[in-house]
Amino acid sequence: MDNGLDNMLDMYLFETNTLLEQLDELLLEAEGADYFSADQINEIFRIMHTIKGSSAMMQFNSLMTVAHRIEDMFFVIRENGAVEEKYSQKLFNLMFKATDFLKAQVSIIESGNSEEESSDDIVSEIESLLAVMKGEVSDDSAEESQPDQAAETSDAAHPVSLAGQNTGLSVQLYFDQGSGMESLRAIMLLKNIAEVCIEDILTTPSDIEATTEITQYIIEHGLTVTFGCDEDFINGLEIIKQDIYVDNYQLLVTENVTDSQEVVAPAEAKEVKVMEEKAPETNTTEKTGKNEDTKKADTKDLKKEEKHDLSKPNKTNLINVNLSKLDSLMALVGELVITQSMVTSSSDLKDLKLDNFTKSARQLRKLTTELQDIVMSVRMVPVAGVFQKMNRIVRDMGQKLGKDCQLVTIGNDTEIDKTIVDSIQDPLMHIVRNSMDHGIEPDVNDRIALGKPKQGTVTLKAEHTGSEVIITISDDGRGMDPDKILASAKEKGLLTKPESEYTKKEILQLTLLPGFSTKEQVTEFSGRGVGMDVVTKNIEKVGGTVYISSEVGEGTVTTFKIPLTLAIIDGMECRVSDYQFTIPIANIRQSFKATKEDIINDAARGEMIQRGDQFITLVRLNNLYKIDGGIDDIEESIIMWVEFAGVSYCLMVDELIGQHQVVVKPLPLYFGAYNLRDFGITGCTILGDGNISIILDVPNIFSFATGRLESRKNGPKDASLEEGDAEGDYISEDKIDTAMLKLLTFTIGDKPFAMNTDYVMEIINVFSITQFPLLPDYIKGVINLRGQIIPVLDMRLKLGNEHAVDTASMKSCIIILEVNSTTLGILVDEVFLVADVEKEAIAPPPANNKHDLITGIVEIEEMVHLIFDLSALTKVA
Repeated sequence: MDNGLDNMLDMYLFETNTLLEQLDELLLEAEGADYFSADQINEIFRIMHTIKGSSAMMQFNSLMTVAHRIEDMFFVIRENGAVEEKYSQKLFNLMFKATDFLKAQVSIIESGNSEEESSDDIVSEIESLLAVMKGEVSDDSAEESQPDQAAETSDAAHPVSLAGQNTGLSVQLYFDQGSGMESLRAIMLLKNIAEVCIEDILTTPSDIEATTEITQYIIEHGLTVTFGCDEDFINGLEIIKQDIYVDNYQLLVTENVTDSQEVVAPAEAKEVKVMEEKAPETNTTEKTGKNEDTKKADTKDLKKEEKHDLSKPNKTNLINVNLSKLDSLMALVGELVITQSMVTSSSDLKDLKLDNFTKSARQLRKLTTELQDIVMSVRMVPVAGVFQKMNRIVRDMGQKLGKDCQLVTIGNDTEIDKTIVDSIQDPLMHIVRNSMDHGIEPDVNDRIALGKPKQGTVTLKAEHTGSEVIITISDDGRGMDPDKILASAKEKGLLTKPESEYTKKEILQLTLLPGFSTKEQVTEFSGRGVGMDVVTKNIEKVGGTVYISSEVGEGTVTTFKIPLTLAIIDGMECRVSDYQFTIPIANIRQSFKATKEDIINDAARGEMIQRGDQFITLVRLNNLYKIDGGIDDIEESIIMWVEFAGVSYCLMVDELIGQHQVVVKPLPLYFGAYNLRDFGITGCTILGDGNISIILDVPNIFSFATGRLESRKNGPKDASLEEGDAEGDYISEDKIDTAMLKLLTFTIGDKPFAMNTDYVMEIINVFSITQFPLLPDYIKGVINLRGQIIPVLDMRLKLGNEHAVDTASMKSCIIILEVNSTTLGILVDEVFLVADVEKEAIAPPPANNKHDLITGIVEIEEMVHLIFDLSALTKVA
């Protein structure tokens, strides 16, 4: 498929998905009121007409057929003025079923599958209900009606009078500028017009074909359609008005003008307003007067004024942009911010007085800030779109499970990054399904006995708190029984310590583990033990966390804490010993110096600092993160007063470096097992000098320091390096379809080693390595490799040696590897050569081997080399 057709398909999918979402909202709103308003009927008719036309143009027949039949049905409903009450629920159920079919077909197209599903069943149901509503068959016999019989009646959905005279009424229309494929659009429009006309229609140009010449003619002169009678004119004009690609049109009378029809000169054409009347007002061109150029000019004059008169909605100046382009744009803006910082903080400028440079740098900073704000605002979308989709889940599950439940949404206008919105949709859906299946009581009497209303409630709430968005999903159902959860976890072997040592919060967090389920029977909704761990993983991918709270008999609350954006923040750089940290400006209240007299030790709350009449908890970062060499004297340090969600405390650091805009980089996947977010480390950033700073999470530091940490893990495990992933991604040496292997040889200490070169990305010299607190000694830290944050492992310490690799040595280097979708570097003493060896030459590791990192041995240049098992290397010890 060429690029033009790709763009057409992308636009078609975007428009169709948008229309189907609007249709769902319309149906849910109508079902809630148990009534289709005239506006809703007209809007559904318009949506179906648009989907029908665009699907036919793209040759998606199943979509086109179903949309056409629904359009027929709502044409009849519109003619009758309303839906009879006895048919309303059947119509609602059928419409939801039809939209599900349409969505499924769109998903098939999005996946690249060209095979469409048959629409016969759903079309048969639509036609059967249509025949019943028209009174052609009885309600009881509707199911027995044959599809072909119903199809014969579908054309009668457009009742017109056979009486009429050939009036010669014509419409000259122009398509949107730049819409493309004008000849194809003309063919589809004429096909739709012909379906509602009794007599033949005439066109100028006469023979419409999908050719370049016809397309150019229509662009320059427009398409003229001449109708044979008044009724055809009225119905055809309705089709033209509904077509989304028609930019403007004017009415013409070419012959057989009756005395009762007023002749309007072309100059007055711009005053014509189309009315829904049986005898339409018309205008005409003088037969001896204007040439084609004049007609064209008159038509262009209509463009601005006619748009406001047409019944179709006004077009908005919008453009669809692929999200990947926005991602690239955001990445470039991030690099621009880093480069700006590198230029303005260059050491070459130290002690130089450059007034003009300073002014220019200030202006550059202003422009980059504005650019960043604009790019971020483009990516920000309200959560309302995701929240509204949950209405359908609550509605469908309520009917299938026999539960009366409502969905309440709060904070629909809360905006977050588009990437994050897409990532939270599936987790939200799963939690809402859990609330409906597990939470809301199936027996209304149980709710009444507890003093609850008969109707259950699931509530979605979104709110901003500084640099985070808090999304809560709560229900007023039966809640979770901790004893039952603990028993189920024990039965499945998920406990890592005695039952008596688990707190209530820890028990509830067990529900997030893979394989956990308390459902006794597997249903279409739950019971398979798959889901909550995926919810956690999806939220953590965007830097978020999941918490659960519940009370038996009162309900359950699931909370997502997710970052507002994955982009750029204003941060304050500070230092503790050799570590550099970034604190989000949004969390900083003020910074100040303190004296020893300001410090108070409280038995219950620990070390506190007095600030005016307040006593605030003091957290020393050097003690919290076990950093050697930090300042202990309160009078020599800086106190940072930080706050979040109404809670405040003080952080003690060695010094402040300054305020900067920083680009947020996620933590390496390899660090996933160490739960650094729980200890207040949320990411990192690359500074102007190329070094790396650690971004602190103010809320989690407080939880960690005060012992309120809500552990979401049941033991160390790297979510990105599960055994299943290793099996799927890592190709062991015995699975490679070749008799030879290329091995890279190197030394660790005084021992020679080798590894498969297929996983070696590059070899680099040792440069600045940024340490991370709270990690094992063998994790040396992270490096910045062309904007990517990569963890570095010291292989001497990893293998149990007492002494680390000498990073000052000219021979030491870092080997960059990519294994199991994880990029990491290993620090070795020296790299030698690449050797080709036969697979048969590789022997098993020696019996006294103590390391699971060694998978075999091989002799290269008369030396025995130990071969690394790269899959084991990426697993956390």
